[in-house]
Amino acid sequence: MSIFHLAYNVTDLDEARRFYGERLGCVEGRSTDTWADFDFFGHQISLHLGPPFDHAPTGRVGDHMVPMPHLGVLLGMEDWRALAERLQAAGQEFVIAPTLRFEGQPGEQATMFLFDPSGNPIEFKGMRDPAQAFAT
Repeated sequence: MSIFHLAYNVTDLDEARRFYGERLGCVEGRSTDTWADFDFFGHQISLHLGPPFDHAPTGRVGDHMVPMPHLGVLLGMEDWRALAERLQAAGQEFVIAPTLRFEGQPGEQATMFLFDPSGNPIEFKGMRDPAQAFAT
């Protein structure tokens, strides 16, 4: 089993704990007064105090310009829908609202983009068949 690890900066750990822990449902792991680890849908993210990602909407995907760089996770479609509903019910603002793209094509996927409270861009993808993640 391989687990992806990504460490990046946030401006406020308490705000990040509320967002990642309460809003996204990620379980917090080890932490100190300057960083916190989270189980990000089976992967490890380490949030450290500091300036967030510099990003710009330079990635063209279909009809959308997406923020680059960004982090993301690919979920099963049921989990993606449940997360989308939870975020919408919480009043989450989206860069790209939950939508389906590449419908009927290889790699068909649902997607949504949002920013964490520090302005870091995050994408959540949903796929009926995760084996299609690399389909061309």
